[in-house]
Amino acid sequence: MQSPAIILVRPQLGMNIGMVARAMANFGLSDLRLVNPRDGWPNPEAGPAAAGADHVLDGARLFGSVGAALADCRLTFATAFRSRDLVKPVLAPRAAAAAIRDGGGKAGLLFGPERSGLTTDDLVAVQSLVTIPADPAFDSLNLAQAVLVLAYEWWVEGGAAPVPGPERLPAPHAELEGLLGQLDEALAAAGYFHPPARTPATRRTLAGIFAAARFTSDEIRTLRGVIRALSRGR
Repeated sequence: MQSPAIILVRPQLGMNIGMVARAMANFGLSDLRLVNPRDGWPNPEAGPAAAGADHVLDGARLFGSVGAALADCRLTFATAFRSRDLVKPVLAPRAAAAAIRDGGGKAGLLFGPERSGLTTDDLVAVQSLVTIPADPAFDSLNLAQAVLVLAYEWWVEGGAAPVPGPERLPAPHAELEGLLGQLDEALAAAGYFHPPARTPATRRTLAGIFAAARFTSDEIRTLRGVIRALSRGR
């Protein structure tokens, strides 16, 4: 079973990144990815907070977008306290860890910025949402706590598990983004996006539909061929 990537989207404080690294190291995780950290990277405040998890910080990679950070991930999850009207599976941390165990492919777990959390545009890219049950009277977890919960559940679910054949693995996210880009160009050429004010919402809806389908690489190649054929016919 491949260990999942922990992806921090627009993290604000170096200290919090360090505490995330410590939580990851507690449970055998090392693939830390940062999307547009507010104060840049490296950040001198991260080291002391990591409390010895320097190997996680040293291996951290910087990305300019959520899509780029998820590019090699076949299983994609995002933490959210509510679904924000998105039609996606909502899992508890233990169920998400089991899905990663049984899925067999590389997984990416998105965590949002400390104050605001992930936006709808961030969430629409993933296949499933993960909600951490907490007391409704005080359900605010800090960034490192949220990572710790998911990392712990993954560790508990760890060990040998049957890996599905490669033909059934969901395609890497980069292949999905390529399909969506091709579809977007074809739809724009056909005048599909109307009225213009609805275009961003329509694109989010399409992205959510295709992310939820968990297409394999072969299926994506087939769909791209269909789009090419229809575009030529037009």
